[in-house]
Amino acid sequence: MLLVRGGWSYPDDDAAAAGPIRSRPDPWSGGPWSTSAVPPGGRAEPDFAGAHARGGSRGWARPEHHQPAASILTSGVLSPQQDASDVDAAQRSARPRRHWWWLASAFALVALVAGAVGGLAGAWLLQPGDAATNTVTVIGSDPAVGERTETSTAGIAGAVLPSVVSISAADGAGSGFVISDDGYVLTNNHVVAAGTDVEGGPIQVELFDGRQLEAEVIGRSPSYDLAVLRVDADDLDPVVLGESASVQVGDPVIAIGSPLGLDSTVTSGIISALDRPVTAGGQSDQSYINALQTDAAINPGNSGGPLVDSAGRVVGVNSAIATLGISPEVGSIGLGFAIPIDQARRTAEQLISNGEAVYPIIGVLLDNAHSGPGAQVAQDNDDQPGVTPGSPADTAGIRSGDVITALDGEPVRTPGALIVMLRAREPGESVTLTVERDGSTREVELTLGSAVG
Repeated sequence: MLLVRGGWSYPDDDAAAAGPIRSRPDPWSGGPWSTSAVPPGGRAEPDFAGAHARGGSRGWARPEHHQPAASILTSGVLSPQQDASDVDAAQRSARPRRHWWWLASAFALVALVAGAVGGLAGAWLLQPGDAATNTVTVIGSDPAVGERTETSTAGIAGAVLPSVVSISAADGAGSGFVISDDGYVLTNNHVVAAGTDVEGGPIQVELFDGRQLEAEVIGRSPSYDLAVLRVDADDLDPVVLGESASVQVGDPVIAIGSPLGLDSTVTSGIISALDRPVTAGGQSDQSYINALQTDAAINPGNSGGPLVDSAGRVVGVNSAIATLGISPEVGSIGLGFAIPIDQARRTAEQLISNGEAVYPIIGVLLDNAHSGPGAQVAQDNDDQPGVTPGSPADTAGIRSGDVITALDGEPVRTPGALIVMLRAREPGESVTLTVERDGSTREVELTLGSAVG
């Protein structure tokens, strides 16, 4: 067979037996070997120029003493006439081959070491904090991720939605919510007003479970924009009423209702402001609301629905929204208003007990044309005096032209704001008014009267 070494082939013993051996240079030793004469007083040195005979003695010669060597880059040997520069050139051309072998080996070694270090580092990084285990936690594999807490928006909506109803009356529609298990439903007056003004016009209430029932109007208050209905149904789930007096700006809230007829709609936001004076309705049924302001989306059809806090308690009755006034289309712009539930509770109790509600008064007519701060008492005219005779204001000495600048120390900015501040109180309460007259200021204490509406 042929043994291949570095591109050179060598005959084996069988080939040697077949014929005479021809001298070939040895590519690994620099050429064929021969025995050279020993110089006087010297030692045997290899002869790199002559033919090699098997069985002869071998030895090493110093570089400066040897004969010209055979090149491993040629198939023959150098003749004596070739000078040393040829030998040097041949040797220089051979050195780079050995140099590249060392570089390749070095690169291979570096690659092996880098791979081993990278593997060990990767394995170390994948280990959990506890070296005793190899457990890897996959994000999202926890079965508890899909659960909703009772205080989440979904949890609150799930608890309150069964108590919310949709209401239709003549050409009006809105929302409401069950406040007792014997069928009382609280909503806005303007939601049911159209139905009560039409003779024989029924008011329909659709429950959360899909039942549609005809409702009876127990009572309504245009002054507070509230009404109480009653349906004949069992298994009703009333809401839990909270306390609007404890609500703070920034508290999360949820509005639930049927905007544009889309029942069971839930929107969320926060309490944006407290004690916003809001006037709504027409001249005959104008409402004055000391409202909670929210950015939860409230749209037509949400009226009468509940505004709920983070514990699922009703803190307000959604009633009005602000509009830009530049388009006939009405919708949420993030400015919604709700009647505080403390006021709504008092009015609902009066409507259920008496069929009517009362509100506090001081007995004055206010001038809406007044442009300065405060609320000015109107001048007397043929139709109505500025101060009603025998009223709380008359008894306290208030006169036409007086300007009321504060109520219990709280500044009064406009006539509407004074009415809203008074409506947040109850008949029979004592209040202190700050009054300006002819450049002087004085404080007047009086007891609030009452009127039905």
